[in-house]
Amino acid sequence: MVSDILIEVVTAIGRFLLNPLLYIAIIFAIFLGYRRVKQERKFFNRRIVWGWTELVGQWKHGWLYSLIISLLSVGAGLTVPKAFLLWLIAISVLALFLFFINALSPIYTMGLAAFAIWGMFHYHWTFSWWKISVEGVNLLEGSIVTITILAGLCVIAEGILIRRTAIKVTTPCVEKTKRGMQAIVYRSRNVWILPIFFVMPGEIIPSALPYWPQFTLGDNQFALVLFPIVIGFSKLARKELPALKLPKIGRSVLILGQLILIGGLAAYLEPLIGFITLAVGMVIRVIISIYYEMQDKTDIYAVSQSTKGAIIAAVLPDSPAEKMGLLVGECIRKVNGRPIFTEAELYEALQLNAAHCRLEVLDRNNEIRLTQHVIYSNDHYRIGLLLAEQRDI
Repeated sequence: MVSDILIEVVTAIGRFLLNPLLYIAIIFAIFLGYRRVKQERKFFNRRIVWGWTELVGQWKHGWLYSLIISLLSVGAGLTVPKAFLLWLIAISVLALFLFFINALSPIYTMGLAAFAIWGMFHYHWTFSWWKISVEGVNLLEGSIVTITILAGLCVIAEGILIRRTAIKVTTPCVEKTKRGMQAIVYRSRNVWILPIFFVMPGEIIPSALPYWPQFTLGDNQFALVLFPIVIGFSKLARKELPALKLPKIGRSVLILGQLILIGGLAAYLEPLIGFITLAVGMVIRVIISIYYEMQDKTDIYAVSQSTKGAIIAAVLPDSPAEKMGLLVGECIRKVNGRPIFTEAELYEALQLNAAHCRLEVLDRNNEIRLTQHVIYSNDHYRIGLLLAEQRDI
């Protein structure tokens, strides 16, 4: 029996590697990195963040949440129908091809997949193509409970990812204001992959595990599937800095995920609650997106030119500026005792002391602090700072 289960685990990994959604999501992450670097070169004449950051982050940031959800899924025997996973593939691939990144929230993809299966069952509709056959399933027999619980867990993971890691690939862009001036806006585009083990009706794991808790569809045998849940997030920040805005969005999504999870547990008593939870969850997720989008429909910008000094638009990784703790949105008033407003003036002020720089900085709380750092020959000639100023674009 143990050998059969091990073979099934290996088979699950094989199914994962054969899943077309996996490779489409990888190509999409590479495309996001290419597009971001091209945009950075257009506005700032240089790459700010490494071009493969999106692809590396796609796998690096979600593995722990994947492991936790997989343990809960397999440990509790949260069975999902095969049709549910096939619909997840179709909906996720469509969102990627149409570039609807925000449509890749798990509450959208899982909710739509669940309602699609219900519609197929209710209207007795089937679909067959090549070796793929999809039929409707009566979700009220148990699987609506597991789908809602898994959706809640994945939305919780989405909220944590937005809150903690979305800022890592945020890139500045130059935008013309209504007054004809230029300001800096920040765009974050992320597509994460969560490889999660799902349990579905199959032929390998027998019912000889009598103490395995199971939320099942009434089947006596099960199979494991390692499935790539694709989570997407896109946000353009104007009025508020991403470091302040994105954690708020992530916190809202995290709370939504917890509510969906509670609804999924309640659906164990009344399956209809699962459908209501998924529908209400999708509506609330739309409201969250619209609410934070409307906040940025303004002519007020967090980062733009100022008469107080030079406003930091971006800090290059591993640069003297980053080591000094300089942050986006802070205002540099003086460099080596000389007032500055542009990158050209910054460079000239740095030449006053080529081996050492002293900065007077007005932070985000309008408090003045002094910072300094030794400059080496291989350091960036503007110590890794990109400033908000008029640019030819």
